[in-house]
Amino acid sequence: MILEVAMLQVREGQYRDFESAFEKAQIIIASMPGYISHELQSCLEVAGKYILLVRWQTLEDHEKGFRLSPQYQEWKKLLHHFYDPFPVVEHFEHVQPNKR
Repeated sequence: MILEVAMLQVREGQYRDFESAFEKAQIIIASMPGYISHELQSCLEVAGKYILLVRWQTLEDHEKGFRLSPQYQEWKKLLHHFYDPFPVVEHFEHVQPNKR
């Protein structure tokens, strides 16, 4: 499993509109092959700051399957205009300590 992590800073005054748009957009991502789950959380200390966590079966499911799909264009249309600055997206995998 791969964990996609995106720290999102939404433009001031657009928080409710962003959350409403995300309600629609999450249906898109949840329908993609390789998708496992996602969560969106808002920061308590910084207004307009969110973290998006998406679990994918493989990195390719996100980078190629989703980002190169027609559905991604709709995702972009719904969400990308809310961000300032545009978020950096990183991917993580579970670390399993050596068993001794």
